[in-house]
Amino acid sequence: MAQIAVEAKRHVTTADNTAAIKIRGLRKSFDGRLVLDGIHLDVPRGRIVSIIGQSGGGKTTLMRCVNLLEQPEDGAIEINGEVIFLNGTVICKDLAKLRQRVGMVFQRFNLFPHLTAVENVVLAQMHAAAVGEREAVERAVRLLTRVGLVHRALAYPEQMSGGEQQRVAIARALALSPTVLLFDEPTSALDPESTGEVLRVMRELARDGMTMIIVTHELPFAREVSDWVVFIDGGRIIEQGPAADVLDNPREPRTVAYVARYAKPG
Repeated sequence: MAQIAVEAKRHVTTADNTAAIKIRGLRKSFDGRLVLDGIHLDVPRGRIVSIIGQSGGGKTTLMRCVNLLEQPEDGAIEINGEVIFLNGTVICKDLAKLRQRVGMVFQRFNLFPHLTAVENVVLAQMHAAAVGEREAVERAVRLLTRVGLVHRALAYPEQMSGGEQQRVAIARALALSPTVLLFDEPTSALDPESTGEVLRVMRELARDGMTMIIVTHELPFAREVSDWVVFIDGGRIIEQGPAADVLDNPREPRTVAYVARYAKPG
């Protein structure tokens, strides 16, 4: 444990202006079970990193630690050059601001059911970023247009398909002008057609240079859009590298078995 702390401190005190996210020696347990065991990961600005692995391997926990929705027990996290967590202590003093900069799109959408699509996007800005109503509405309309849903602006979540709800959730996250977007299995609850709609929006974000971390089982999509792929198993990074290397020519036996199980032509 002491060695992890020393290495974490050494890394985070060395400035690296190219990294949006730096993680060193990250550890997290639940009820005495080690879920993340010494994770090291760099995410350069403007890059897309996909995290793959079996359910229960620690992928979502790692994602939630990045913006401190879960607090790790040890290690270090740096966001855009700012240390937010170090050796068991939350350094960041404004978690709401952190979660604006590091937006998250959840698996189950998390829209307010009593609000329309445009109201969901407006509310996020007014409450989290203190944006005025007129500006918030104008930005919401622009973002709903961007995700192909301006014609559904006045629809409530129950009136929308899963894919439409997820695209509204993406627009809501974008409304806070994040520098990083986290996606936690954004298509796992969707049918194939809706999956295609959401992946199209994510491809456009990738082309625009948005820094993204994506937890996904969609290996063809990960291969297409990712700069880097990380395979996690048992709370450890087993293998990582360029998407083509990890997904087409994996080296580690556990990665080979996972890719053979989940890879699909396309």
